[in-house]
Amino acid sequence: MKTQAPRPASGTVSPSVRSSPQERAATATSPSRGEGAHAAKESIREKAKSLGFDAVGITRAELSPEVAARLGEFLARGHHGTMEWMAATAARRASPAAMWPAARSAVMLGVNYGPHRPALELLERRERANISVYARNADYHCTVKRRLKALAGWMQRSLGGEVKVFVDTAPLLEKPLAERAGLGWQGKHTNLVSREFGSWLFLGCVLTTLELEADAPEADHCGACRRCLDVCPTSAFPAPYQLDARRCISYLTIELKGHIPREFRAAIGNRVYGCDDCLAVCPWNKYAAATKDYAFIPRAELTRPRLADYAALDDAAFRKVFRASPIKRIGRDRFIRNILIAIGNSGDPALAAQAERLLADAAPIVRAAAIWALSQLLPPDRFAALAAAHAPREPDDAVCAEWSKQ
Repeated sequence: MKTQAPRPASGTVSPSVRSSPQERAATATSPSRGEGAHAAKESIREKAKSLGFDAVGITRAELSPEVAARLGEFLARGHHGTMEWMAATAARRASPAAMWPAARSAVMLGVNYGPHRPALELLERRERANISVYARNADYHCTVKRRLKALAGWMQRSLGGEVKVFVDTAPLLEKPLAERAGLGWQGKHTNLVSREFGSWLFLGCVLTTLELEADAPEADHCGACRRCLDVCPTSAFPAPYQLDARRCISYLTIELKGHIPREFRAAIGNRVYGCDDCLAVCPWNKYAAATKDYAFIPRAELTRPRLADYAALDDAAFRKVFRASPIKRIGRDRFIRNILIAIGNSGDPALAAQAERLLADAAPIVRAAAIWALSQLLPPDRFAALAAAHAPREPDDAVCAEWSKQ
């Protein structure tokens, strides 16, 4: 997962960048001792910075048994919700060696995506769609992976060994590794916090067979603070350092494929893709700077979008608007479901026409969300008239239930 929101893993590992037998023979000496090890680490750090990485740390390619135990507890409680891939890959997540036994070191990288404006400024603009900061421009998976491959290729040519790169798309626990490598610590909201970049780091990893000099791990600096826990609109943290993803707005708007449970709809507000609340309130953000990386400077059309404009998107228009965006992967139907929840929370009766049009949508999750939105915006008699007209002809049981619950 990335530093703020859970995402599905593909269970795939990026192909190794392999050298020729001649190159491997020429670089068979490991830079693992003394001045050579330190020089190798510094050269990696310098190269990574030149490729656009803002934070660099190195650790052993291993995790403590406590990390696997915490993952097991998370899964046993069912806190992963419908993200079955987390349970299916749990054994490989326990340690980098479970995926690649030859790995000896992990080079952990971070890219700053700090926002230029307050991350939560749109939450009171209920006619607008609030998109999580990380998704307001290019898909970080593609951008960061390109840089990782460039670094890995350079490492192999310069230092030898074998390498594999990872960007949130394989069963690798990046956050505990990043903590061990000194990039930050996992805060009470379970995301990585950096003393230099606050909560705004994309993470990537290069595993290598080289024995590299490790950096010191970062200590936990949360202290008695619990702002991230208290701000959560849906009470998704049963305890400090524990997340129940089933209650998390990022999970509900991104990972959940079906209908959003009624108990969370009002709390979602106008958050249509992800949630930044627990990240944004962290006091360590006072040291963070806005990103200067062009790939992550927000696209203008994604910073203050109108709910009415998004509600009008068909599949082709959705794909066009969100080309090269992480939003594209949830598909038009789930996105419009989220837009309709936000419309229902807008308090603006003028938006009811958008929701009423979508009562005839082909997707049940869209029709169901449209019903809920209309129940929040229309007078009871007007809503009852729509129910009388549509409910008898509705073929989907879940959508029928939405009519009857209002």
